[in-house]
Amino acid sequence: MENEKKQVLETVSKYIDITLTPFGKPQRTVIDVEKRDPMYGGNGVVYMLSIFEKGELVNNRIGTYMVLPNKGDQAGFHEHGSKKEQELYVIVHGEGEYIEREGLDQITRKFNLKKGNVIAIQGENNYHSIINSGDEPLIIFVITTYEPK
Repeated sequence: MENEKKQVLETVSKYIDITLTPFGKPQRTVIDVEKRDPMYGGNGVVYMLSIFEKGELVNNRIGTYMVLPNKGDQAGFHEHGSKKEQELYVIVHGEGEYIEREGLDQITRKFNLKKGNVIAIQGENNYHSIINSGDEPLIIFVITTYEPK
């Protein structure tokens, strides 16, 4: 897995510089690479590149890069309402197809995405999925925050 992690980081570094500058601390880069094969029942492989330590972000569960390296790789349908979360996807590189649905089987909308697009989801029984639809890696910065109480 170490070679695979190294290869993922080399691939991503062709497109973006993953450097975190936390206030008052030294700059750093990726601290962990997690492979999800499959992710939420999707197709292919998804990598999560963590740059924050657990508990380092206020009111956030996740602040990470999600990488779908190949055309057709998918983060399958999942929801955040039961965990009282809101999730944002910021497309950093590549192209994707984003799909929303209400409940377990009612697809409501599909969007083609490109660099710079931002997606948000929250609420009970709302699901989303994203698929790499391009020929280059789809790189997304993901922020998952807890909803206000």
